[in-house]
Amino acid sequence: MTVHLEVAEGVGTLRLDRPPMNALDIATQDRLKELAEEATRREDVRAVVIHGGEKVFAAGADIKEMQAMDHAAMVARARALQDSFTAVARIPKPVVAAVTGYALGGGCELALCADYRIAGENAKLGQPEILLGLIPGAGGTQRLSRLIGPSKAKDLIFTGRQVRADEALTLGLVDRVVPAAEVYEQAHAWAAKLAQGPAIALRAAKEAIDAGLETDIDTGLTVERNWFAGLFATEDRERGMRSFVEEGPGKAKFV
Repeated sequence: MTVHLEVAEGVGTLRLDRPPMNALDIATQDRLKELAEEATRREDVRAVVIHGGEKVFAAGADIKEMQAMDHAAMVARARALQDSFTAVARIPKPVVAAVTGYALGGGCELALCADYRIAGENAKLGQPEILLGLIPGAGGTQRLSRLIGPSKAKDLIFTGRQVRADEALTLGLVDRVVPAAEVYEQAHAWAAKLAQGPAIALRAAKEAIDAGLETDIDTGLTVERNWFAGLFATEDRERGMRSFVEEGPGKAKFV
């Protein structure tokens, strides 16, 4: 298998395993969707890390496979390509991308599906599809522009240039830069901490933010209000407030 789901301490690691560059061929895309949906369903997975290994996150699509496809073949495939990445973006739990080495094209688009991105000092990110006479097709034109703004996204997509970790941090493309050897450890620690939190409230926060970004503020406030009120029916809310009153802030145990 080219993608594995490994679970420990409430954290599910979606690990790409297609040496040497983790090229995202059709089989890998389909496997990614399958395991993202499994991570969504499993109660023992409370947060997720996406990782490509110590040397490379994912260098992009399998260009040889794509070269053999004509227009009709890609029309038939393009929706499934997007759906595989959307399955990751819609995991209703905290998701962090642990980015080492290249995260280009589809690799960058996969990182964009996470809620938070930790990059190694050796990371290089970009959307080089324009150099192939294409545009990003797995969400890059949409998620990148929402994350860093349209003008910065257009610069990266129009030029196809790669950015190193420090520039990616300045752009807001990644959220933290650490030594390459520490990327997975720090990503796992981020996920493990949240895995101990209130699962339903974390889901609510993620869905309210993501839904709000896709609509007007009044509709977004309605989504927030409904989730906020609904959480008063949960055991985690009772536990959190009781702990606050009896022991002070930040001491509630949710697992």
